[in-house]
Amino acid sequence: MTPLKNDRYLRALLKQPVDVTPVWMMRQAGRYLPEYKATRAEAGDFMALCTNPELACEVTLQPLRRFPLDAAILFSDILTIPDAMGLGLYFETGEGPKFKQPIVDKAGVDNLPIPDPEDELKYVMDAVRTIRKNLKGEVPLIGFSGSPWTLATYMIEGGSSKAFTKIKKMAFADPEILHALLDKLADSVILYLNAQIAAGAQSVMIFDTWGGVLSPRDYKLFSLQYMEKIVAGLTREYDGQKVPVTLFTKNGGMWLESIAATGCDAVGLDWTIDIAEAKARVGDKVALQGNMDPSILYAPAPRIEQEVQDILAGFGEGEGHVFNLGHGIHLDVPPENAGVFVDAVHKYSAQYHK
Repeated sequence: MTPLKNDRYLRALLKQPVDVTPVWMMRQAGRYLPEYKATRAEAGDFMALCTNPELACEVTLQPLRRFPLDAAILFSDILTIPDAMGLGLYFETGEGPKFKQPIVDKAGVDNLPIPDPEDELKYVMDAVRTIRKNLKGEVPLIGFSGSPWTLATYMIEGGSSKAFTKIKKMAFADPEILHALLDKLADSVILYLNAQIAAGAQSVMIFDTWGGVLSPRDYKLFSLQYMEKIVAGLTREYDGQKVPVTLFTKNGGMWLESIAATGCDAVGLDWTIDIAEAKARVGDKVALQGNMDPSILYAPAPRIEQEVQDILAGFGEGEGHVFNLGHGIHLDVPPENAGVFVDAVHKYSAQYHK
């Protein structure tokens, strides 16, 4: 494999010295870029873009041509696993993802296959291989999956939800059915992420987008224990290099210590927790990724730069910080504002790495 020219992202996740704080953005390949919109139009629709390895590679690389980002992230969707299980994923304009056959009972769970990553999900692995080849060692490639709980919310609700009544009804009326689904999803995610690593992903991330809708007890019961199972099952070294694992629970700030205790290398933070407090609570146990409010990118350049400086100062000196947004970049953010953000992280972080 080609040696990395810029490995500061991987080094930061492993709490090793870096010259400046590395930065990437959630959803950095996406709708805020006009070139992305053009490629998506060429593909025809979102899933056609995801399932075309060459076009998925193209949109993965687009933000790297604009900004000096320290990592690329695979362009895909968190719902690839449920789709490969045969639930009939489709996208309604303006409404997001939906499933034709949502899970409603034990038979639905029992009948779910565990997808073969090099068969039903081969298009994802082909995208990883294509991206890794085209990166030419410039920066590392991040692979990812949704968490079992987050995937299950879509599979049971039939799409996006605000109240999560269907999955919570199952959690409290038929918990054994939900646990069977979550366990099957955890096994599927382990296979999926390990296949991404074998195909060339140099770090992996688990997005627990909806873990924050649970109570503290139920978060550990229905979300965290399954992410912990995944962490334990992942390939942590490949081709002579360590493969760091990051867990991100949106609205999960109250559970930082528990997340850090799973064995992961880094914990992703959203903007609802102060990074200084987060660092004080987890100490040197894990690296931290985050955590600027994506909406700051609507602000004028000086305000964006000030926010970057405040977060850097909050983390302070020492290693183990990957700068990121607290969630995905908004689709109507001007691309030049994203450039201000990325440049500011590199410009103002050097003083914290001596």
